[in-house]
Amino acid sequence: MEKLFYADCHLTEFSATVTGCGECERGYLVTLDATAFYPEGGGQACDIGTLGGANVLDVQEKDGDILHLCDKPLPVGTAVEGRIDWARRFDLMQQHTGEHILSGLINARFGYHNTGFHVGADVMEVDFDGPISAEDLAQLELEANEAIWKNMPVKCWIPSPDELESVTYRTKRALPWPVRIVQVGDVDSCACCGIHVAATGEVGMIKILSCASLRGGVRLEMVCGGRAYKYMTAVFDQNRTVSQTFSSKLLETGEAAKKMQETLAREKARIAQLQKQVFASIANGYAGKENAVHFEEGLEPAQVRELADHISRTVSGYAAVFSENAGGFSYCLATQTGDLRQLGREVTAALNGRGGGKPNFQQGNLAAPRAEIEAFFAAQGI
Repeated sequence: MEKLFYADCHLTEFSATVTGCGECERGYLVTLDATAFYPEGGGQACDIGTLGGANVLDVQEKDGDILHLCDKPLPVGTAVEGRIDWARRFDLMQQHTGEHILSGLINARFGYHNTGFHVGADVMEVDFDGPISAEDLAQLELEANEAIWKNMPVKCWIPSPDELESVTYRTKRALPWPVRIVQVGDVDSCACCGIHVAATGEVGMIKILSCASLRGGVRLEMVCGGRAYKYMTAVFDQNRTVSQTFSSKLLETGEAAKKMQETLAREKARIAQLQKQVFASIANGYAGKENAVHFEEGLEPAQVRELADHISRTVSGYAAVFSENAGGFSYCLATQTGDLRQLGREVTAALNGRGGGKPNFQQGNLAAPRAEIEAFFAAQGI
């Protein structure tokens, strides 16, 4: 069986003869005397497309045979035309060759090995067995893109046993012959079974999106080629919206956002101080009473507790504060003396609620209307 995908990575259509076809749970497994469909392997997903009148859904290599999972049977001995989903193929080649460029540069600078490689639907993840600083990563990204701009050739071949001894290439362990070598200009030489672009210029662009620590090394998220273009276009569109919102230039949105954050922090502090004054004023209205039940609109749970604490300092018993939310009411029972746990259990049982806390405060949510809450506490004599 001839592997046409190695002979010409840009081949999108080919003719072949069906040599086998067997039914399986997912469809039909078809073998050919030659194929341009790349089977999944080396961290690279398989090709999909059409074969004769069937859709090729998956391609795997097993025991030397390349199995094409098709949605229809193809008669053995018939000639068929195969068509590769080129958009998918080219995207995967861009990602894979881009990974080789960056991995080669990282290996040359630090001696690190690529310990994991996965091309997802949106981004590519690449793992390395050592730390990389943000400054080094920025420089490596620049050098990777400079390698693309040079449009260096990508050579893929299987050296003879004697030739292999003189070939320097990245590998995490000794490999028996035959070994397929992928050489990307002067930036990388690596053992690899995947398919790649013919020259680095086809990769288009490399953009590193994130770097996270992982088992003593790092995991990078990155995109290449068309994915990088789409990502940067989306970022530009988002930044244009931010620019319009802040009335700032596109390259000054970060500074504008920082100033807005500082302004909001000042306003938040001022509002918090005013809120304390309002809560203190509300609490003074209950001064001298034994217990207090108070409803206040628009409070977050933390604010409900803060107001309850203020009121509890002006009464001799406890304060019960409620604020309506989407599912009913947030509540807090607070006291400076005594134990509210029994009252808390009675409140949640009678008013379809959930909550808990410490003896001096109980907090949670009630799924009961205001009238029922008021009736419950009226029965308590408040």
